[in-house]
Amino acid sequence: MLKLLFISTPVGPLGSGVGGGVELSLKNLAIEMNRRGHQVTVVAPEGSNLPHIPVREIPGTCQRMAQTERRENSITLPENSVLANMWDYGRTVQGDYDLIVNFAYDWLPFYLTPFFSCPIAHLISMGSMHPALDQMMTQVAHNFQGTIGVHTQVQADTFPFANLCRILGNGLDLSQYHFCSHPGNKMAWVGRIAPEKALEDGVAAAQLTGIPLKIFGKMQDESYWQKICQDYPNAPVEYRGFLSTLELQKELGHCRALLVTPRWLEAFGNVVIEALACGVPVIAYRRGGPAEIIRDGETGFLVEPDNVRALVAGIKRLEEISRSRCRQQAEQEYSLKALGDRFEEWFRALI
Repeated sequence: MLKLLFISTPVGPLGSGVGGGVELSLKNLAIEMNRRGHQVTVVAPEGSNLPHIPVREIPGTCQRMAQTERRENSITLPENSVLANMWDYGRTVQGDYDLIVNFAYDWLPFYLTPFFSCPIAHLISMGSMHPALDQMMTQVAHNFQGTIGVHTQVQADTFPFANLCRILGNGLDLSQYHFCSHPGNKMAWVGRIAPEKALEDGVAAAQLTGIPLKIFGKMQDESYWQKICQDYPNAPVEYRGFLSTLELQKELGHCRALLVTPRWLEAFGNVVIEALACGVPVIAYRRGGPAEIIRDGETGFLVEPDNVRALVAGIKRLEEISRSRCRQQAEQEYSLKALGDRFEEWFRALI
């Protein structure tokens, strides 16, 4: 049995949706490690909720999301930083654990790595965002080889230490996602409502095709959303807010397709495998993690980035995709067992 201490993202409490895919990755990995008989404790910001897993809630000010920062900005910590407080707690209890797993995409945990006696595994959730962070991660990659994990090769390739990254993919509890063979005439878009996600491209595609678009996700930028509504007043869209996994899979499964339209490089794209698990084909820009997940022409379509007409062309070809094949890919490559096998092997190697 391994004793594992997971230190969460500092951008918001678990269960709030603010942490996006990082929240889901942490939750699924904690559940699977616990199922395998390992002892898992999660350190997370105050107000976090993670059923059936012990959570040590830490007070403090949450960190700004890395993707909202400009590359030239300085590294900063807010007053009474929850990130600093979580890692201070980790320092005091490190002797009780075999391994600490860092889920924060931030400079501080990498800087602190040499000062901990307990080994630290760093799961990086995004591609390169900041030169100072890249520099610190590079030092850790070389001085503590094998400790940096990423989700995809395309993500690793954004860093100067790409050859030292461990490619781990991701996974889901597929029992929570039900296959739907007969969808309605609606499409879906899932993600944080923020400019880097380029929701407006999905809305534009809905307006051009006349197919209603259901939008799911945390409202991060209200002014951005209002501008989309003003620019596309006739688009058949419906904003449904942030839903739990149980609620989301019910809605998502009845959609004809999922549109994935990021302006930036997605390290993985959990929503892609969530859709596949429900039997939903994915039409995505050929950029970032989704390009390594989707089997073009088999479980969806990869189209030219930032090209709404290309999205529309993919929508018109949806009848070519077998929904059962989408589910099959999820079962073969993205089950919790597959996820657990990859991570357990990594954890044992580090210990």
